[in-house]
Amino acid sequence: MRTETDPDPHPAGPPARHRPPMRNKVPEVTVYFWVIKVLCTTVGETAADLLNDNLGMGLTKTSYLMAALLAVALVLQFRARSYRAGLYWLVVVLISVVGTLISDNLTDNMGVPLETTTAVFAVLLTLTFLGWYLSERTLSIHTIRTPRREAFYWSAILFTFALGTSAGDLTAERLDLGYWFSTVVFAALIVTVALARFTLDLPAIWAFWIAYVLTRPLGASMGDYLSQPRHSGGLGLGTVGTSVLFLAVILGLVLHLIRTKRDVTTGEEVSPQAG
Repeated sequence: MRTETDPDPHPAGPPARHRPPMRNKVPEVTVYFWVIKVLCTTVGETAADLLNDNLGMGLTKTSYLMAALLAVALVLQFRARSYRAGLYWLVVVLISVVGTLISDNLTDNMGVPLETTTAVFAVLLTLTFLGWYLSERTLSIHTIRTPRREAFYWSAILFTFALGTSAGDLTAERLDLGYWFSTVVFAALIVTVALARFTLDLPAIWAFWIAYVLTRPLGASMGDYLSQPRHSGGLGLGTVGTSVLFLAVILGLVLHLIRTKRDVTTGEEVSPQAG
C-alpha cells in the first residue's frame, strides 16, 4: 500500500509537481536565539527612531517603507521549505521595526493612550494564541511546518513586538520609571519566568511566549537607554551608532549560525498539507 513516505516508483503525474516535505521553519531555542532576539528588539526601537527622526522620513513614510520590506521578506520566508537563518532573522528584524511603528503610529499620530494600546495588543495576542490553539491544538514552535501554523506564528510575533513597544514606553515614559530602571525591571521579570520554568514546572510553551513578550520591552528600553541623550536619561550613543553596532553583532551571530547550523531543529518531516 502506497503512503506519503513510500512514494510510487512510477508516479502518474509529472515529477516537477512533487515538492519535498516541509521542515520546521523556526530555529532551535538556544542562547543564540535569545541573544539575537534581544538585539533585534533593540534594533527595532533604534532603527525606527533613526528612519523617523534622524532621516526625517516621518512615521507615515517610514511605516510604508518598512511594511513593504516586511511583506517581501515574509513572501520569501513562506516560500522556503525549511529554516534559513539569514531569512528568518531578517524577518524578525523587520517585524520588530514594523511592530514598533504600529505602536508609535497609534500613540503619536492618532493620540491613542499607551494604556489603551498595551491593552489592545494584549487582547490581540491572546486572540491569536486562542485561534492558533483551537486550530492546531498546540502552540509549540517546534512544529511550524505548515503555512497555517507559520501564519499564526508570525502574527503572534508581530503582536508581541507591538505589545512590548507599548508596554516598554508605558513603564519608561508614562510611569516615569526611566529607561535604565525599566531595563532592570523587565530583565528581572524574565529571570522570574526562567525560575518558574525550572523550579515550579511552568509549561515550556508558556514560559517561552511570556519570555518572548518580555524581551521586547527589555530590548526597547535598552535601546532607548543607549541611544537617547543624557538629559533624557540615556547614554547618548545615538540611534545611528546603536543601530549599526547591534546590526553588526546580529550579522556576525547569524553568519556563525549559517556556518555551524547549531540552531537547526531536527525531527520528523511532515507533508505540507498535514496539520
